[in-house]
Amino acid sequence: MKILFMIRDAFYEANPKLIEDAKRLGEVKVLFTDNGIDNRTLLEEVAEVDIIVVAVVKITKEVIDAATNLKYIIKYGAGYDNIDVAYANVKGIVVTNSPGQNAESVADHAFGLMLASARNIAQKDKELKEHHWELTLGYEIHRKRLGIIGFGSIGKAIAKRALGFEMDTVAFGNYKDFETAEKLHVQFVEKEELFSTSDFIIIATSINEKNRGMINKHTLGMMKSTAFIINVSRGGLINEEDLIDFLKYRKIKGAALDVFATEPPLNELATLDNVVATPHIGGSTNESIRRIGEVTLRNIQRFLEGEQLDYIVKSK
Repeated sequence: MKILFMIRDAFYEANPKLIEDAKRLGEVKVLFTDNGIDNRTLLEEVAEVDIIVVAVVKITKEVIDAATNLKYIIKYGAGYDNIDVAYANVKGIVVTNSPGQNAESVADHAFGLMLASARNIAQKDKELKEHHWELTLGYEIHRKRLGIIGFGSIGKAIAKRALGFEMDTVAFGNYKDFETAEKLHVQFVEKEELFSTSDFIIIATSINEKNRGMINKHTLGMMKSTAFIINVSRGGLINEEDLIDFLKYRKIKGAALDVFATEPPLNELATLDNVVATPHIGGSTNESIRRIGEVTLRNIQRFLEGEQLDYIVKSK
């Protein structure tokens, strides 16, 4: 079996053993994609592979058609919106991912972004490095209302952390785990209540065609002028032009964003002074990368041995 890994440099540095172990299972090639990969090279590289392990490169219909021997696509992470799962399914190609393996990492990052926004940490750090010393008042997150959009593994991990800050936590989403919500002191509410009453809103839901652009001038218009919005999910959930307008004219207090509609972002959103921005690193910790690697290697072994795979993804 020919196995093609298309991963970020840091993923390999965190877990080089994954590649060494994979070499015992087949012929392995690694493409590091931090600097991108042009479409022509991509189509050439996939031409004869049986298995693709991919982090962020888009696996489109064109790529799938070019990979004439392709039997299996593994998402090196949880969100698989960069893979045309529907077309892969039509072609009889199996797709799996690794849900939940980076949930703790993303939840940590969400809280880091929330604290950084509330206390102007990034701004004050930059000023101090420029030898400028000035007091700025921030906001406590202790006992504030936290609204979580999405209550999957990441949303639940965020809610656990909110307990330590005695936050009043509410959640909105299609998936409602009432048992866990009760344990974590989370109340499910409608979207309008979450947006209009929360001091901090964290987006932690997967993206689909129904919720794309759900954060827009209508929902932003429900928010308090002192509220912050944090996105650790997918940039496409936010209408960025609407958010830019609300931030520039101080209609909301601020935003903290780990994800953007286009990455790297091409608009001014990340440069605004009331935005804390990071380059899609929420799930990228040494611990989560090793956990994802374990799931990936186990599924490759199972696939080669004809056994049942974990976390099979089907088109909706």
